[in-house]
Amino acid sequence: MNIEDYREYCLAKPGTTEDLPFDEDTLVFKVMGKMFALTSLSSTDFTVNLKCDPDKAIELREEYDEIKPGYHMNKKHWNTVTFDGDLSDNLLKELIDHSYEMVVKKMTKKLREELKNLKK
Repeated sequence: MNIEDYREYCLAKPGTTEDLPFDEDTLVFKVMGKMFALTSLSSTDFTVNLKCDPDKAIELREEYDEIKPGYHMNKKHWNTVTFDGDLSDNLLKELIDHSYEMVVKKMTKKLREELKNLKK
């Protein structure tokens, strides 16, 4: 998956916006204002930080060399995933979906209702 496909996939998710809140290099995707994915625009390696269930994060890190503890993130809840490695596009999409769903799950009921109305 290249960065354009990654960007399009993230933006297709309901309630998603993109932003450069930290600097001109770090592209962040948020659902209803909550971050679920971020990447560097200038790095030679295409890696993405994605939120992950802590138990699943450990399993993924043990199974795939391309998945590491989140760089500059809470390593219990975030993974850094190499997108230009050997992982399939389907797995990468599953990881993005999981991150998105983890963030939505932790939202207030009010925000989840607003998001639900956006999907209609």
